[in-house]
Amino acid sequence: MYLEIVSPEATLFAGEVTSVTVPGINGEFQMLQNHAPIVSLLQEGNVKVQGNLEIDEEFQNKFTQGANGETVLSITSGTVEMKDNKVIVLAD
Repeated sequence: MYLEIVSPEATLFAGEVTSVTVPGINGEFQMLQNHAPIVSLLQEGNVKVQGNLEIDEEFQNKFTQGANGETVLSITSGTVEMKDNKVIVLAD
């Protein structure tokens, strides 16, 4: 599935991934290939991404490596939309 992570400054990442876990306002949830369409508000927490991510050098300092090999981005709030195997995270 395709993931875009967009901040007010720039698109931090765009590319193919295997899973995305986000901090929804009602709890953390994961999206995989062929997930049902969803729109949700996000709260402060971590966006966790599985897959071979090639992050632009200028944004690598915003991401960390998680304990399970995932790539992690800390956010304060945002929204997520999943539709037709494309995930868009608008992150603050």
